[in-house]
Amino acid sequence: MTNRTCLVDGVCEVTLETSDPAGLEAFYTSALGLEVLSREGGRTWLACGPRARMGLWTPGEKEFGDRGGRHVHFALSVSPGALDSVCARLRELGVEFRGPVEHPGGDRSLYCEDPAGNVLELWDFFERAQRPDPVNALAGSDG
Repeated sequence: MTNRTCLVDGVCEVTLETSDPAGLEAFYTSALGLEVLSREGGRTWLACGPRARMGLWTPGEKEFGDRGGRHVHFALSVSPGALDSVCARLRELGVEFRGPVEHPGGDRSLYCEDPAGNVLELWDFFERAQRPDPVNALAGSDG
């Protein structure tokens, strides 16, 4: 890994396309406790931690010509020790998942699909006080 200064400070926004925004909203609010920020013109915005949001967009062009699209995989950050609570909540809701999977360095993830078929990873990597080397951690992970 090079010694370059990182020019980004994290993820601000992830947008998912869905023909059922109410169903996808219900999943993320009930399974993970995300809060609704707003609903406007085919878009729902959910708070995803203190500095990020998740958009649930209906199909079709939006004001800047951008569209949603099928995401293969994305990961949300979870505090260390919280994955067991997330597992319990997903079991309670009948959501199938894989994990927690332990990666080199001790960080853990679990994987599930949301109701729209997006693969969601819940990962405690970025919340660890002493992060493992990201190159080696990512090489050994599914995400």
